Amino acid sequence: MNESALKTLLICHEGALLDQQGLARWLGSFSNLTGVIVLRENGERKRRRIKREIKRVGLMRFLDVLAFRVYYKLTLAARDRRWEHERLNEICSTYPETGAPVLFTDSPNSAEAEEFIKRLRPDIMLARCKTLLKESIFSLPETGTFVMHPGICPEYRNAHGCFWALTRRDLERVGMTLLRVDPGIDTGPIFLHGMCDFDEVDESHAIIQYRAVTQNLDAIADVLTALARGERVPSVSVEGRESAVWGQPQLTAYLHWKSEARRKRHATRIPALS
Repeated sequence: MNESALKTLLICHEGALLDQQGLARWLGSFSNLTGVIVLRENGERKRRRIKREIKRVGLMRFLDVLAFRVYYKLTLAARDRRWEHERLNEICSTYPETGAPVLFTDSPNSAEAEEFIKRLRPDIMLARCKTLLKESIFSLPETGTFVMHPGICPEYRNAHGCFWALTRRDLERVGMTLLRVDPGIDTGPIFLHGMCDFDEVDESHAIIQYRAVTQNLDAIADVLTALARGERVPSVSVEGRESAVWGQPQLTAYLHWKSEARRKRHATRIPALS
């Protein structure tokens, strides 16, 4: 275990191995990882999320979402899993196991999760989960609860910011945001915008979102450590910037993105005729 005075705690989903194993080891490399909360989502929570998505985008767009999920499972999932395992092996070869205690629960807002956090008293909590945290939970760590948002905020809020930046051809905003959780939705102070190298033709949005996180781990660690020490870390100004919330990936948007990406690559390889 790292003997650092900085105490951290991780919240993540079961099966998200880059988080559950990779980020846990990374946290243990510069802090004392005191515990990991692993979320086992039940059927009721999934049904509520589906109802919210239908209410937000309508039935036809929700069918577009379902079509993308089928397409992803049939054509992209296996390759993405191989990439994730390769990256996880790299992280595991770099950082040792932490031995931190693990709590399995169906919600980060559950009574057992709250008791677990209170008992371990982390200075910083890192939330890698889809569920919004209650203020009674995210306010427990002294320095705060942080998220590595997969998108550049405030323009691309919610869980698929990279996907929508790519589909809208807003390539300068394909990256991640480190922010401290507040009572709003992805509205807390921003301490880092992290960009990444990616191949939009050959890589899926999922791999690109993972790259946005894993290529910025050193910078994220520096920010978290400085904040825990009480050092002044200036937040990123969002004054005058448009804020937008985006939903789940849709097949029509994905196919349009890939078509435009291939067209761009082709155009850069073949010079225009004079």
